[in-house]
Amino acid sequence: MNEKDIIICRCEDVTLADIRKCLDEGYTTFEEIKRITRVGMGPCQGQTCTILVQREIARYLGKKVEDVKTPKTRPMTTGVVLKDIAGGKDE
Repeated sequence: MNEKDIIICRCEDVTLADIRKCLDEGYTTFEEIKRITRVGMGPCQGQTCTILVQREIARYLGKKVEDVKTPKTRPMTTGVVLKDIAGGKDE
């Protein structure tokens, strides 16, 4: 199967080819690849793709998957209605 047809991150539509291109360009940490491709930043917050990306990084670097750092997680945010800020609501 073609690397361009293998989806690693369904939320952000990142393929195996995208991940391997980043690795070939010298981006070898999850955080670097995340910033380039947005992998792990979709609605699932990396629940399905994190381990897949870690495996690719480990394979590329010749390390164990456990030795590849997991990405930082940041909670999703919600919008605030300007009227609520201007009205002085505490919630």
